[in-house]
Amino acid sequence: MLLSVIIPVYNEEQVISETCKQLFSVLTTISYDYEIIFINDGSKDNTLQILKGLAEKEPLIKIINFSRNFGHQCAITAGLNHCKGDIAVIMDADLQDPPAIIPEMIKLMETEKANNVYAVRKKRKGEPKWRLLIIKIFYRFLNLLSDIKIPLDTGDFRVIDRTVINQFNNLDERNKYIRGLICWIGFKQLPFYYERDARYAGKTKYPVRKLIKLATTGIFYFSNKPLNLAISLGFISIIIGLLYTIWILIEKLFFAEPVITGWTSTMTVIIFFGGVQLLTIGILGKYIGNLFDEVKKRPEYIVLEKINFS
Repeated sequence: MLLSVIIPVYNEEQVISETCKQLFSVLTTISYDYEIIFINDGSKDNTLQILKGLAEKEPLIKIINFSRNFGHQCAITAGLNHCKGDIAVIMDADLQDPPAIIPEMIKLMETEKANNVYAVRKKRKGEPKWRLLIIKIFYRFLNLLSDIKIPLDTGDFRVIDRTVINQFNNLDERNKYIRGLICWIGFKQLPFYYERDARYAGKTKYPVRKLIKLATTGIFYFSNKPLNLAISLGFISIIIGLLYTIWILIEKLFFAEPVITGWTSTMTVIIFFGGVQLLTIGILGKYIGNLFDEVKKRPEYIVLEKINFS
């Protein structure tokens, strides 16, 4: 049995050596053969050079080097496309997802004959409260809108078997929200609860801008509810417009003096309907943009080089 550990990296020179050290100390205690696949997502620091040095000493370390930065989800996709394992662990390089719990997650998978064991964060250390609040709101908002249930407070840290890997690799989508797609694939899925550590070193590679982009991908790729919302707002606007028209006619026919001045009411109506129209156009534009990306069928990533792959 072969275990593949898939780790996307971007500017992680301060932590990558320690990540390898902790991984090897854990993986040598399990009964699986293993490979560690690092996907260098266009790092601009010395991450790639450090990885190459480690790979020269240890052939079980494999490297996929992108031609540029394509993003975290694309890097995970590349790892799943290239891994050979019977099961695969997806984790980040910053050691917030502790390698020490990997054997426990594998044991749970084997005992319960699960296809997907996903890690649920009971506690997140080393992150500001405002960021935790944004993340908490996002997961619940996504579940409210999504057509499938995506487990709360989970990331990409998980163990999946070859059945899930093969089904994932058959998907032809370009913009992926991987934790949602793996839930969508189905099969037996179990949670594993843990406390997430603070980063070992360096800064987060997911600022608010990237979190928002990931959130919109998750929402617009897993739900048609925003479109239904736009339709509902359209109907509400029509009803309000008709009622307002009737009120104006009654006012003109039966009241000598206008109840309110015309300028204020006119501006109120323009602002309201203008906002509804812009919101609706924005929602439609987002779906059309996603459709445009899929139709172009550009590759999700471009590999510059592969190291230690036979």
